[in-house]
Amino acid sequence: MIDIKNVSKSYKLSRKQRKEMGSDFVGNSVLAVDNISFLCKPGRIFGLIGPNGAGKTTMLRMIGTMLAPTSGIISVNGFDTVTHPQSVKQSLGFLSGNTGLYDRLTAEEMVKYYADLHEMSEIDYQKSRDRLFALLDMEEFAGRRIGKLSTGMMQKVNIARTMIHEPEVVVFDEPTSGLDVMASRSIIRLIKECGDEGRTVIFSSHRLAEIQSLCDDLAIIHKGELYFNGTYEEFESQKQEATLEDEFIRMVGEGEHV
Repeated sequence: MIDIKNVSKSYKLSRKQRKEMGSDFVGNSVLAVDNISFLCKPGRIFGLIGPNGAGKTTMLRMIGTMLAPTSGIISVNGFDTVTHPQSVKQSLGFLSGNTGLYDRLTAEEMVKYYADLHEMSEIDYQKSRDRLFALLDMEEFAGRRIGKLSTGMMQKVNIARTMIHEPEVVVFDEPTSGLDVMASRSIIRLIKECGDEGRTVIFSSHRLAEIQSLCDDLAIIHKGELYFNGTYEEFESQKQEATLEDEFIRMVGEGEHV
């Protein structure tokens, strides 16, 4: 479970950054996330959407302990991300589209390295490895070096190393960004399986069709503020436009926030 309570995140700006904000900007900091609360439950897939710069990645990185909130509390499986980050990391898998891999390692070696970091037994590693490599169609390139793989193959390795320790909570930040249909399909299949297995899943995507087909719950943020938070069924029942895309544009354009 992921419990977000009244979380805000602000960044101090340098003199150069303040100048780049324009003459109308006042102050020394910018508020990336503004007093947001929501709950992600086990066995349900939670979608987080918003325009570029809305605060999505900042929120996900705070959940992943990479950033600390300026105020508010984030707990993952009952552990505070600030006071008990190591306990959070033990039960967490975090996937983004731009996480680096070691070019000189093979796909197999990369995944095994992360299994060793999590101190997995050889039996548990092999069981998890075989399941993930089959699900993601990785066997054919398991022995190839990362530097020789396609973008889609590298993202599959990224997923396998994220999931190898069977985390109870999984964060996907734009997991299919820049990938072709076949690679995206493998990732979508894995996200669905995570939900079916009772894991807590939160993911962001610019591909609204993925949100529509996957999500049980939904949050929309814009300029760091929460515009919608509820089940996807609730969103569908109250939307004023015919499609998710049109309703998203309407809400953001009209400034309707919670």
